Amino acid sequence: MYDVSTRKRAVALIAQGRSLNSVSRETGISRAAIRSWRGRLEPLPRMAAPLPGPPTDRMAYSWPGLIDACEAALLAVNPAHTAYRVQAAGHVSVVGYYAHWPDLLPQHGPGRKHERRISLEPWQQAIVDEHPWHFIRGLIHSDGCRIANWTEKTIGGARKRYAYPRYFFTNLSDDIRGLYTDTLDKLGVDWTYCTRNGIPFNISVAHKASVASWTPT
Repeated sequence: MYDVSTRKRAVALIAQGRSLNSVSRETGISRAAIRSWRGRLEPLPRMAAPLPGPPTDRMAYSWPGLIDACEAALLAVNPAHTAYRVQAAGHVSVVGYYAHWPDLLPQHGPGRKHERRISLEPWQQAIVDEHPWHFIRGLIHSDGCRIANWTEKTIGGARKRYAYPRYFFTNLSDDIRGLYTDTLDKLGVDWTYCTRNGIPFNISVAHKASVASWTPT
């Protein structure tokens, strides 16, 4: 959420004849957001409403499930069945020492993932084929998110607002995105590319039927 002064600054830059791209680069605000502010600077009522207070379910808010799942996976895969957590500033590391991690994760190697080939070994692909939703869930948890998207439509002369769930997956690696979309195709899940500056790093799942069948939670 951006305050009114931030919105006014962005719109003022546009009024000077600046392009959406240049204003987006200078302010760090998406072009879509700036475009939507041209006719309405004030935040929507739902967005402007103050937070009623801290969540009552504090455990659910802290959401330790991902750390638990990571630790459980290390314990299950590592023959030594050892894993421990290291608390650091702003994050928790789950550590498990095993001499054969490179054999279990042959994609590991020097350099950035999006600059080198990432492909599954036949035995890995067989596991993905057996457990595709687990694979999708892992990718979403590592490089994705679930949001409540919204749109407005005029029906019978009245402007109505609709909200719907949407999943995003973002990765610079063409290979990793391909593994994600290939698995979605096998599951019959509709997806689309959401390009940014002409580069398709973002993949969206928003089709109603596909979201209704979604299970990687």
